[in-house]
Amino acid sequence: MYGIAGALDLRTRETVSFNTLRRMVESLAHRGPDDEGFYVDGFLGLAHRRLAIIDPSSAGHQSMISADGGVAVSFNGPIYNYLELRSLLQACGHRFVSKCDTEVLVHGWSEWGEGLIERLNEHFVFVVWDSRQQKLYLVRDRFGIKPLYYVNQSGLWLFASEIKTILAHPGVSLEVNYDALGEYLTFPEPLPRTTSCSSR
Repeated sequence: MYGIAGALDLRTRETVSFNTLRRMVESLAHRGPDDEGFYVDGFLGLAHRRLAIIDPSSAGHQSMISADGGVAVSFNGPIYNYLELRSLLQACGHRFVSKCDTEVLVHGWSEWGEGLIERLNEHFVFVVWDSRQQKLYLVRDRFGIKPLYYVNQSGLWLFASEIKTILAHPGVSLEVNYDALGEYLTFPEPLPRTTSCSSR
């Protein structure tokens, strides 16, 4: 079990506060007692709590960043076919520094982009910040087994493994949207597998 949290501030485009990310991810400490990590790229911020399983070394630290800095990933897995994907990526010239499945997502996104999603086997949630495209992707497995919640408040996108983590952000309004509540109760829909937000 891992914990993911983050913010994309398209409302003010101010640099995401490290202290805010820390406050959010503290509510996920029970999901990942082994490590915590932060990544900030201007108005995008990621926070992560890690339960070290496949590769308990520091090489598996998240958020994990590609060597060229173009891709950042925060992940709640597992990926059962990661060894197969790792072999394919190595054949394409990618060099790995860890043994964990998260690194497969980093290299896989660099190689295949959104095409990576169709290659993945099992239940997962991961967040990708593609700084080259200035796009944030929230990706969930086909059955929605792993939790992922998100909210858009006038351009402030917040996302996390648990709702209380989103509520820890000072920019969240706790007012009930009765129109949205009525729609939800009348026409419930599953979360889409992929959501992307572009800063352009």
